[in-house]
Parts: sequence; structure tokens; C-alpha cells
Amino acid sequence: MTVTDPIRETDDEARALARTLLRDATFAALGVIDPETGGPMVTRIAIATTSSGAPLTLISDLSAHAQALKRNDACSLLVGEPGPRGDPLTHPRLTLMCRAHATRQGEPGHTELAARYLALRPKAKLYSGFQDFFHVTFEVTAAHLNGGFARAYRLTPADLAA
Repeated sequence: MTVTDPIRETDDEARALARTLLRDATFAALGVIDPETGGPMVTRIAIATTSSGAPLTLISDLSAHAQALKRNDACSLLVGEPGPRGDPLTHPRLTLMCRAHATRQGEPGHTELAARYLALRPKAKLYSGFQDFFHVTFEVTAAHLNGGFARAYRLTPADLAA
């Protein structure tokens, strides 16, 4: 029995869909490794993108996922929402494998990241200036796009570049 690779060759349509899913996302599921147990942990975060299209968030030192990222910067993000109808698994979604890079108040680049994040997520102004909050830029190392039934793709960081 011959097994066919279910992954399609990445094309411009897949790249455009992946970029749109990332650009339009207002939240993401963030997967990290729990430093206490060594097991996976997933949480929901608000998300935006940098001017170059990299995922960007604002998190608190008080959160479990911040502590996990301090110990191990390897993480993943899942973006894409099911539509109002039909099977949720038929709607497109994008999984990103990443490295998290923290930028704290007073560090180089913080002012630009904060301005960008607040321009896209203005409600974050309520807590963005608190000392325990910092920005995280996610460096994408690989990606998987599920564009719907029988539409799976592997993407590179270059495929996602804005």
C-alpha cells in the first residue's frame, strides 16, 4: 500500500491565507513548556503583529506562561477562528513554531513595539505601562497551515514575511 504525503506544495494562495490569518488575529493559543512539570501548557493571549508581520504580544511577569518563556523560549502559536457555521475543523488555522524574545520598558525597541501594539490593540493601554508587563516578539521558525479539508501546507518564515 502506497501512502501519499497529505501536505501540498506551498503556493501563493497558501502564503496569502497564512499571512491573512496572522494579520487578522486578535488572539492566539500560546503553547509553552511548563517549567514545573516539563509538560505542555496552553493559554490564550492577545496578539498583534509588528510592521514586518511578526507576531507580537504583551504579557505580565505574573503569568505562568511568562515564567515558562523565561525558562524556555521555544513555543508555538495557533491562530484562526472557526466560522459561525459548520464543522470547526473545516475552517483555516495556522500553527507557528517560534522563539520568544522579550522587550521590556527602557530597552532598545520598546517604544516602537509599544506604539505598534497599542495602535492595533488600544484596550491594552489600561495596563501596558505597568512595570510587570513586557512585549514579546515571536520569531517564527516554521509553520503549518491547515487551510480546510485536504489543504495542509508547511511554510517557512519567508513564506510569512509581510
